[in-house]
Amino acid sequence: MLRKKHPKKEVELAIQYAENHGWRYKEAGGSAHAWSRLLCPLENREGCSMSIWSTPRDSVNHARQICRRVDSCPHRDK
Repeated sequence: MLRKKHPKKEVELAIQYAENHGWRYKEAGGSAHAWSRLLCPLENREGCSMSIWSTPRDSVNHARQICRRVDSCPHRDK
């Protein structure tokens, strides 16, 4: 299934970075403030997750946060 692309190119590239490192994309619910969620490779409730905002105040900073979260995930080798 193809996912929708994020409107901010910096954030979209960070999402692709996360997906290339085994993170999964989960679409947010209809009434959610978040655009989507990213879930780490550990597929249970102890796994890491991160909200992706549709209109971040600073898209470059939000993209950096996504990449830092992916890089610091303790489950990346699982």
